[in-house]
Amino acid sequence: MSQLETLTIGQGTEVTMHFTLSLPDGTVADTTRESEPLTFTMGDGTLIEGLEYMLFGLKPGDKQCLSIDPRDAFGFPDEENVHELDRSEFNPDIEIKEGVIMEFSTPSGDTIPGTIELITEEKVRVDFNHPLAGLEIVFDVEILNIKASQEQLDAIANGDVNPIIADDDS
Repeated sequence: MSQLETLTIGQGTEVTMHFTLSLPDGTVADTTRESEPLTFTMGDGTLIEGLEYMLFGLKPGDKQCLSIDPRDAFGFPDEENVHELDRSEFNPDIEIKEGVIMEFSTPSGDTIPGTIELITEEKVRVDFNHPLAGLEIVFDVEILNIKASQEQLDAIANGDVNPIIADDDS
């Protein structure tokens, strides 16, 4: 009788999961619990590396809740990401308030979030660090399904692994 191995999350696997990203005090920063689960391929950049790392080796049905240090989450704030912009650069029809996160366009056409830190008559100080930079976060996941990567499929085809593949109906 051959030894069976359970398919686990690894590089290139397609993962479907529910997650909640929160602060230690319970403040929720992002969640899929009230909507559709997230489906992504490990290594495609959907999740930051530190969060992906926490998923390696998990299998369908696994639940995990971990506190993650800023170093492995969104890093630490960088003063070079705080900029003073002329107040005239802001549309006068848009009310800006301190503490509000707004979307800004970069010269390359991408959009990035920025937190309004300070407003004076002439200038607006905007922090372009990730809003969770410098904070410990709690990453709570429930793995719903995993699809094998090409590497895993090749191993199965070569007889190196006999996976128990999760039922898509779960």
